[in-house]
Formats: sequence, structure tokens, C-alpha cells
Amino acid sequence: MIVPAHLQAPSLDDLEALAQDAYARLPEEFRRLCEGVVIRVEDFPDDETMQEMGCETPFDLLGLFRGIGLAQGGSMMHTGQFPNMVWLYRRPILDYWAEHEETLGGVVTHVLVHEIGHHFGLSDEDMEAIEAAAG
Repeated sequence: MIVPAHLQAPSLDDLEALAQDAYARLPEEFRRLCEGVVIRVEDFPDDETMQEMGCETPFDLLGLFRGIGLAQGGSMMHTGQFPNMVWLYRRPILDYWAEHEETLGGVVTHVLVHEIGHHFGLSDEDMEAIEAAAG
């Protein structure tokens, strides 16, 4: 397959737009429960995160949930507490996308649902059902 020379890799802003679109398509009752979760897109995880997660390369991690999930009693914010955050890592996501038969939007939706699922303590089956509902 020949790729036209004028094409560029999706930017951080492009992935942010895909993530916001994916989030908007999630079931309403699921989004209501996510109130206050911040979605961030970065090129790669930082060195501290890579070390904490045991990553060998910066491409090992597609996304990460940071915070106190509802499964751990994190339904209320406390003074000085950072908001619950989902990090999506652009370059590892693009690398994964290039090697698989999925749309980029599908990969972003999968990673987003998986990371938000950690917020709720959901099973893989629950997350698959939410992904299916998001289209």
C-alpha cells in the first residue's frame, strides 16, 4: 500500500477530539457516573509512570487511570486531592493502531473505556458491553 506523501500522523489535538467523541458516545448513565473524570492526551507516559507500571519501553502503555476509583470509595473529592484522570498516550496508541485491523476511533474508544472501567472496578465483560453500546 502506498501512503500519500501529504498525510500526517494524528496530532495530540486529533486524538483529544477522538477521545471526546468516544466519551460522548458512551451510554448516558455511564457518563453521569464519570462526572469529574478528566481525560488527558500525551505523547508518552512520563518516566515516573513508566517505572511505576514496570514498562520496558514508552510504547508499553496505551492509557492509564490515576485517582481513587469508585471501587475504592472515591466518589467524593477531598481537599488537596487531584481529580480522577484518564491518560491516553498518543504514540503507543498510534503504534498499536498501525499493527491492527481496527479504526483509530475504535482503538481510542477501547482504551478510554478500559481506563474508565478501572474507575468503576468493572469486569472485562462489562467494559465490552459499554464499548459495544458506544458503537
